[in-house]
Amino acid sequence: MSDRGATVVLAHGLGGSGDLPVPYLYAMVGAAWALTFTFALVAFAWRRPRFDPRKPGRPVPAALASFVDARATRWTAAALALLFAAWVVAAGVCGPQTDSNALLGAFYVLLWVGLVALSLAFGPVWRVLSPMRTVYALLRRAAPQSLGRSRWSYPEGWGYRPAALGLFAFVWLELASPNSASLPLVEAWLLGYAVLMLGGAWLCGPRWLARADPFGVYSMAVSRLCPFRRNPDSGRIVVGNPLDHLPSLPVRPGVVVLLAVLLGSTAFDSFSSSPTWRGFADGIARGFGRSPTLSSAVLRTAGLIVFISVVALTFSLAARATGGVDREQRRALPGQMAHSLIPIVVGYIFAHYLSYLVERGQQAVFALADPLGRGWNPLGLAHFHVAYVLSSHPPVLAGIKVACVVTGHILAVIAAHDKALRLLPAGHQLTGQLTMMLVMVGYTFTGLYLLFGG
Repeated sequence: MSDRGATVVLAHGLGGSGDLPVPYLYAMVGAAWALTFTFALVAFAWRRPRFDPRKPGRPVPAALASFVDARATRWTAAALALLFAAWVVAAGVCGPQTDSNALLGAFYVLLWVGLVALSLAFGPVWRVLSPMRTVYALLRRAAPQSLGRSRWSYPEGWGYRPAALGLFAFVWLELASPNSASLPLVEAWLLGYAVLMLGGAWLCGPRWLARADPFGVYSMAVSRLCPFRRNPDSGRIVVGNPLDHLPSLPVRPGVVVLLAVLLGSTAFDSFSSSPTWRGFADGIARGFGRSPTLSSAVLRTAGLIVFISVVALTFSLAARATGGVDREQRRALPGQMAHSLIPIVVGYIFAHYLSYLVERGQQAVFALADPLGRGWNPLGLAHFHVAYVLSSHPPVLAGIKVACVVTGHILAVIAAHDKALRLLPAGHQLTGQLTMMLVMVGYTFTGLYLLFGG
């Protein structure tokens, strides 16, 4: 994320390629060979589609399913999440107005990165944990006549575009705003988020929260790689191959832009900490004749938009670069192939932010134990210190990061190939994927280049 100084090393890099267990060139060549071999293998040995979201899966034990689905369980989890959110907000408003405030760690670390880990492990957890959903549900119970029905039907043409805008607003605050550690700015963002979510739910009902909540859609997309899912026929919780669940990502307007925001912002986060960017930005800022803070914010905003646009444009063009389909089918292909970006997004997020989640996440928890900075110790954590278990072992951390990037791309190639077998005519099932393969190799090179310190 965007704290400066020593934390940049924890968040983004490994101190340069000299700290890595393999030479930079070897990692790049190895990753390219891994992708190429995977593509060759699936192209010639994988002739029929195998991933099907309608596969029944293996039901979890009935006692576990009953516990998870029980109203008491869900309301308890929702109430605890709401209390936690109130605790965090109280820390931001009443706690020490410094960079050590607990709100910053909870917002940038526990929410943004922790939500990925929870959704990957347990499914779309934000549907239960979202404070806005809980508040809206309580308001509907209190005033069923005024909130029991929606006043405006959510436009289908909007799709996930409001959520994509919300995610962009988050990454802009974190990566391009004049001061991402400004408590008033973060509090204003949260207030705007709450007003938009509750106001939209008042107008459009629960569908607004399902389509426009940036964290809800974020959690839903990542959960497509979770081994737990609902059987489409019985509705029971089952365990199955995550790649069977992956193609169930709803194809709605804005889905490619949504994933491009996640992937492009993660890449820009790493690139903006590199010497290349800092040298370029410093040179441009001096020519603006404006304050350094404003110049930096403008440049970082432009860079963020460029990275997101490149991801969206290259993926869309690669998905459309096939023969044998008409214009309408070609236009629909990027959305139908968008689920193949999810493994890359998850791989990049863990590659760039895993150490940040593990180590800065500990700091956030310690800060939340004493939210007002008054020496409280109700959880008995005062004597604990952050354990730098990952950043103190660069070779291990490097191996994890490279594995996350390469594994994400391999899964993406497999998912894209399987979907192409369903979508493309027989004569174009192989040639229609070549452009997508080249784009994913380019993503891999770029990701490893940024991972190794640019």
